[in-house]
Amino acid sequence: MAKITLDNLAHSYLPNPKGEDDFALKELNHDWADGEAYALLGSSGCGKSTLLNIISGLLHPSQGRILFDGVDVTQASTADRNIAQVFQFPVVYDTMTVRDNLAFPLKNRGASPHYIADRVQQIAKMIGMEAELGNRARGLTADAKQKISLGRGMVREDVNALLFDEPLTVIDPHMKWELRTQLKSLHHEFGHTMIYVTHDQTEALTFADKVVVMYDGRVVQIGTPEELFDKPQHTFVGYFIGSPGMNVIPASVAGSDAVVHGAAVKLGQSFGPLDGKVEIGVRPEFVTLTDGEGVPVKVRRVEDVGRHKIIRADLFGNEINIVAGEGQSISPDMNRVTFDPKRVNVYVNDWLKEGEAAQ
Repeated sequence: MAKITLDNLAHSYLPNPKGEDDFALKELNHDWADGEAYALLGSSGCGKSTLLNIISGLLHPSQGRILFDGVDVTQASTADRNIAQVFQFPVVYDTMTVRDNLAFPLKNRGASPHYIADRVQQIAKMIGMEAELGNRARGLTADAKQKISLGRGMVREDVNALLFDEPLTVIDPHMKWELRTQLKSLHHEFGHTMIYVTHDQTEALTFADKVVVMYDGRVVQIGTPEELFDKPQHTFVGYFIGSPGMNVIPASVAGSDAVVHGAAVKLGQSFGPLDGKVEIGVRPEFVTLTDGEGVPVKVRRVEDVGRHKIIRADLFGNEINIVAGEGQSISPDMNRVTFDPKRVNVYVNDWLKEGEAAQ
């Protein structure tokens, strides 16, 4: 287990990068605590796998350093970093049995036969493959092979970090839930430092202590699921976390009021003059459709998803989503929305702006 430090880290796949836009991974300076579980979350191409491969030693950064517990490992090989990595697609030895595949990392390091047998049995139970231990891997499904890859990554207890690069892509949905639960249990039991790359917010939010949200090669926020939901530091975080994501609406802001196409929206904070692109962000859960006061909208459709209704509406050319209770009635004359002032965030050039307590 190790504290992982990213020191002035950046990477470009071009031989002579000219500017920031040439970097797939923009400059990062972060400390990731020993023994915590992190999820790297973001859309395809945002730099998640690039960062993971730099941490693992599969890729050498264009600039900066990687430190494990304060020791510079930037030039160290993957083996010398003492990490275990599980990839998106299964990597197994087809001619070996499931048992031998799981035991391989331990045999390679000279563990005792008794310890190997006990540990393999424990991991096989965790991944639901006790009955297949004597079978060769060649005849197994891709789903089963990926479970072997996961098991082989988890079989060692002495690693500095466990790295997972979208490991559940080929796993069926029910087994995904089980394996995420088991990975979380493993983390609580053994306290490994874990880093889990995914584009699936459900995987990230249910697995990690802290979610690292990446956008355009940057880490735009590191936080708990609650922090990402309540206070997105960047509009991308608000959009990417939540279903539906946060509503982002162009506005002007003066004091404790925002103005959207002439309609006033109360804010929970007070702001001075703001320069740049100004927007307000509010989660659909904190928007109320009414037939009284508020900002005018035009309801496009209502989607009943069982636990609640999602109302899709148009607000002066901007799509807005509203979450209403399953039992709430929606009538044709409901054509305005109000926002919970304490839940309205203000963004300048996509970044959260903090104000002062409203008087």
